[in-house]
Amino acid sequence: MEVAFRTAIGKQREDNQDYVDVFTNQAGQHLALIADGIGGHQGGDVASAMAVSHLGHDFELTEWATTREARAWISQQITSENRSIIEKSNQFADLNGMGTTLVAAVYFTSEVVIASIGDSRAYLFRDGQLRQLTEDHSLVNELVKRGEISRQAARHHPQKNVIIRSLGISRDANFDLNTYPLVLEDQLLLCTDGLTNMVDDQQITAVLASHQTPTQKCDQLIDLANAAGGLDNITVLIVTNDGRKVAS
Repeated sequence: MEVAFRTAIGKQREDNQDYVDVFTNQAGQHLALIADGIGGHQGGDVASAMAVSHLGHDFELTEWATTREARAWISQQITSENRSIIEKSNQFADLNGMGTTLVAAVYFTSEVVIASIGDSRAYLFRDGQLRQLTEDHSLVNELVKRGEISRQAARHHPQKNVIIRSLGISRDANFDLNTYPLVLEDQLLLCTDGLTNMVDDQQITAVLASHQTPTQKCDQLIDLANAAGGLDNITVLIVTNDGRKVAS
């Protein structure tokens, strides 16, 4: 496998509250994390950094190597980190109400375990087709599911940035957890809404289908988001399943 990631401030924000990194545990398994902070200038940055750094540090200490163990571990860790963010938020007035989205992927040669909360996304690109693996925990997605607005209308809805689930909102971290099979040449894309609000699926598909390196694809996706306005921070991570040990 080959992994690459990039993050950018965009064209409208004064700071970058996205956080991204990849970690390796004692058994050689790998964890990719992207978080998008919520809650003011400092709070969102603190929450996203906490989620990625804490989960990454604890992952590096583990020795497990199966998807069953991955699911159990990540469930416990997200629940614990949710409590930590709430406790930190309650300790400092300037952090009150902070939170973060999170999309996490523990990837193996033939499977990937994905946990998500909020509207940062995971996609699978296979045989020229792009498939969204995660569900947005957002107000507009709930409206789409109830049939009140179309998916096209959701892209331009004035409340499209309102999320209804995140780490730090409530004591119950209501996250999604799923396992998906992987085959050779699959590409896994993790990203924040700074990409998906600016770049449509057709454009993302074209980039992933190109013969560029993963790093070049990350750079091109960020360039496309900025060219469309760069209204938010933009973070992308691509894992390519080439059957080899991870190279970064």
